[in-house]
Amino acid sequence: MSNTDQRQFLVAAVRASAPDRLGLEADDVTWGRQRDFATTWFPDLDLVPTSGLVEGLRLVKDAGEVARIEAAAWVADAALARVRPRLTDGLTEREFGLELDTEIRRLGATGNSFETIVGSGPNGAKPHHRPSERRIAQGDLVVIDFGAVVDGYCSDMTRTVMVGEPSSTQQRMLDVVTAAQQAGVDAVQVGVPTSAVDLACRQVIEEAGWGEAFLHATGHGVGLEIHEAPRVAATADATLAPGLVVTVEPGVYLPDHGGVRVEDTVVVTASGCRTLTLTPKTTAV
Repeated sequence: MSNTDQRQFLVAAVRASAPDRLGLEADDVTWGRQRDFATTWFPDLDLVPTSGLVEGLRLVKDAGEVARIEAAAWVADAALARVRPRLTDGLTEREFGLELDTEIRRLGATGNSFETIVGSGPNGAKPHHRPSERRIAQGDLVVIDFGAVVDGYCSDMTRTVMVGEPSSTQQRMLDVVTAAQQAGVDAVQVGVPTSAVDLACRQVIEEAGWGEAFLHATGHGVGLEIHEAPRVAATADATLAPGLVVTVEPGVYLPDHGGVRVEDTVVVTASGCRTLTLTPKTTAV
């Protein structure tokens, strides 16, 4: 559909409902687009800025939406399983990321939820590292954070893989973060504040002495966008309810040893939660 056809379709749909006012998503509609609406598209309507209205409608996912997120998670699981052995072949971070992204598309996804993160060795200590020309080597922890898009819906998963034998510190990092992540998943229950999920993860890491090395919030909502409400953070004020889809992704980042992050996407259910990302948390290649 051309831009002209899209405009005509939108104008006709709005006119058919005969509104006096038209709400615009203030966080997403640019000033230039608002001026186009006011002067050309809908000059006779009262344009009203809204905030959180559509986001609120998208907060709770129905069964069809959950099924699409789960399908995207399946693609990500299968893609990583196929390319994971390549971590021992001396590829650069960029080369491994490209192979993973290509496999995602081969398996039927329309694309990635976001730019794939592949952080090896010291680069893994940068939570949002972009794949570089650094070659993955023996002794590296490799943080792999990625997702697929299926029928418009996103998945999100992080696994950390050890190439070769871990040092005692690396093994402890893996054990602590895995335990923290499980504590966070166990805390996902109807009626629980999302800040309590963050706290459950953070307490495990703080007890290990690495509280200052957990550099980000514990998670976020997932749906048509990779970052949606609710936030899962110490400062968040949301409460979990059935049908919310959130991530649980604690991490520890030590530049001298690398980084470890483990992340699942889960859907809140009446009895707790169901994990949609099913790749085992085994850390060996």
